Amino acid sequence: MVARVWSLMRFLLKGSVAGGAVYLVYDQDLLGPSDRGEAALRKAEEVVPPAVYQLSQYVCQQTGLQVPQLPAPPKINFPIRETWDKGILTVMAALSAAPAKAREYSREGWAYLRERTKQ
Repeated sequence: MVARVWSLMRFLLKGSVAGGAVYLVYDQDLLGPSDRGEAALRKAEEVVPPAVYQLSQYVCQQTGLQVPQLPAPPKINFPIRETWDKGILTVMAALSAAPAKAREYSREGWAYLRERTKQ
């Protein structure tokens, strides 16, 4: 009985985390233009480190444990928009060339098999 309740709790927790992530992506309009995604990343760089520090301080106060100071997060200093666009273009080019490459490789494979079976 406990195992079923535990698995149900895990399922509900995972589902709520996934649902929250989908809501956050939709609410912040991260699937839109890349400049909004870049702005959200900049905002997260400003908000997340203080929140992690406050959480660690709260845990220290509640449990009496000493949490070591976390190192500063690395700074991202490259144009995300151009990198993202280049990645999308590369993936789309590979997907558009996939049928022709599959046909080419299958012809080469059949030719190889015919050549080996004749001997």
